[in-house]
This record gives sequence, C-alpha cells and structure tokens, in this order.
Amino acid sequence: MALRVVLVGTGNAGRIALTQLITDPRFELVGVGVSTPEKIGRDAGELAGLDVVTGITAVGDIGDLLATRPDCAVYCAMGDTRLVEAMGDIARILSAGVNVVGTAPGLLMYPWGTLPDKLFAAVESAATAGGASVFVNGVDPGFVNDLVPFALASTCQRVEQVRCLEIADYATYDGSTVMFDVMGFGKPLDETPMLLQPGVLGIAWGAGMRALAAGLGVRIDEITETYEREPAPENFRIAVGEVPEGSQAALRFEITGWVAGHPAIVVEHITRLRDDLRPDWARPAQAGGSYRVEITGEPSYAVDISPSSRRGDHNYAAILAGVGRVVNAIPAVVAAEPGIRTTGDLPMYTGPGLTPPA
Repeated sequence: MALRVVLVGTGNAGRIALTQLITDPRFELVGVGVSTPEKIGRDAGELAGLDVVTGITAVGDIGDLLATRPDCAVYCAMGDTRLVEAMGDIARILSAGVNVVGTAPGLLMYPWGTLPDKLFAAVESAATAGGASVFVNGVDPGFVNDLVPFALASTCQRVEQVRCLEIADYATYDGSTVMFDVMGFGKPLDETPMLLQPGVLGIAWGAGMRALAAGLGVRIDEITETYEREPAPENFRIAVGEVPEGSQAALRFEITGWVAGHPAIVVEHITRLRDDLRPDWARPAQAGGSYRVEITGEPSYAVDISPSSRRGDHNYAAILAGVGRVVNAIPAVVAAEPGIRTTGDLPMYTGPGLTPPA
C-alpha cells in the first residue's frame, strides 16, 4: 500500500520533491503546503511543472495538511534564514504523529553538540509524544558528507582524515536569498555576509561533521573556520542578478573538526561565479561542478562525484540528488523508532527500483 505523503515548500528543492511524490508509485500525495499566497489553490501537477492534474491543490496552513492524516511530511521549506520557525513547523508535525523527512533545517541532521539543547528539545519532545521520527539530509550536509565517507571507510583498515569538498560554479543557482544574503555574492568585500559571521560555518556544517565523527567512533573537540574571498574583475550578470565589479565573486572556505589535536574531518567549499576566477583553487571533476571525498588512511581514497541531469545543469542535478536522498528515505523513516534519526540509524535504502529509459 502506498504511503500517504504531504509536501511543505515548493521552492527549488520542493518542486523536485513534488515531481517524485506525484510519479513514484510508493507514495500517495495527499497535500501540498506553500507560503506564497499566489500558489494557494494551484494544482500540485502545475507546481511541479508536470503536464498532469492531480486534484491536490496547495494550501497555506500546515493544519490543513495534518488533517489529511499523512504517514509522512516532506519538509522543503527554507531553513537557513528561519531556523526557529522551521523547528517549530517540524515539532508541530511530529506532535501530530506524522513522520518527517526534510532538506531543512540542516542542523537537525545531527544537532547534538552543534546546537544548544533548548533549540531542538521541542523537536525531540514532539517526536516522543507523537511516536514519530524525523530525518533531515540532502547533499551538503547530506550524503556526500556522511553516506559516501561511511561507505568508503567500511573498506579501510585505518582512517586518519576525511575531507569532503564541493567545487562548483554557482552562476546558474536560482536562489537569491542564499546567493546574496547568506553567502554574500555580489556584496562589497567590506561587508560580512551571514555565512561568514564568526561561528556560522562551524554551526552550519558542524551537524554533518559530527554525524560523520560519531559514525567513525570519535568526538570532535573543536571546530575552526577559515575563508578567502575574490572580487569580481568587472560587472557581470548571473541567474539571480548583477555582480558589480569589486564585489564578492568567488569564495573558498574550510571547516576543520579537530580530534585530539589532529585535523580529522575537513569540509572545503570552492564556489565561483565564473570559471576563470581563482584558477589556483581546486577544479571540479566535470564542467560546472562536482563533489569530492578524500580519505587519508589505509587504503586512501580520492573519489569524485559528478551529478548530471537531463533536465538541468550541475546545480540542478545536485539539488535533485539531495532531494532524492530525502524522498527515498520515507519508507525507512516511517518504520524507524521515534526521535531524531541520522544516516547511522537508518538501514541502507535505495530508490524506487530500476526503470527502463523513457
């Protein structure tokens, strides 16, 4: 029997999730929640960009979604700039006895040691009271920073360091809030964006790093951060607007998790808005962008992950992969014990199965 599922949020990730929820026979879509008034009343098929009429129209209140008595909610609403609100949404859903999988807020990937207990206590309490579970994951934080390193480490006799990299051109990334307000692209270099405020990188990626550390049997003692920024050599445009000359056009940051004085887990991001910027920084394995997992140990590994899609470029493919990781987790999360669940808690799961090409 198909699992009854609702979706919260129809932005970049939510639209992709909605496509799978409509077309995957394992799921029965019974509701869609939106925050934009103009989307209320529109059919889910239209919101997903599909040429189908589902009969499921978007609503603006989570209460209306809970009234459909779903087995699980897919939470794809913005979490970066509305952490408290997102935590509240998830607690409300869990308290109603509905399981949650989500792409946000990323800090729920492994909040212990990353957030003060009081910030996620309501989520834990709601999960216990509702007898439901929540699993937040994606691509970064997500499977490149936990599942792939775990798989590689399972073949090693010794692991000394794990380094996870994202190397990408974000010029086509369609998310102005993330690009301008969070990451600081197109902003003067004398302004410090949200992401580069002291401690924010360590919090944002700390959950994934601690999840990886826990799976490897160690505890991170300290997280440190470094970054470099590169100005635009001239005015140019990207998908979400203008990048003025002298404003931030490339960013490299590194977050290091220290264990007993050793840099055990490292996350490195290299983000460009033009391919010609900072050629001395690491290059992607494919045009546009890729991920890389490096393990120093016995044996050592350097594995490049190059997502692609028939429907979009590398940025679209990365979001698609992260969303797939979450949506395909639904059956496992519904079956899981109540509480905040991590990659280490869930069984190995796959997608909907092998399908002949269309």
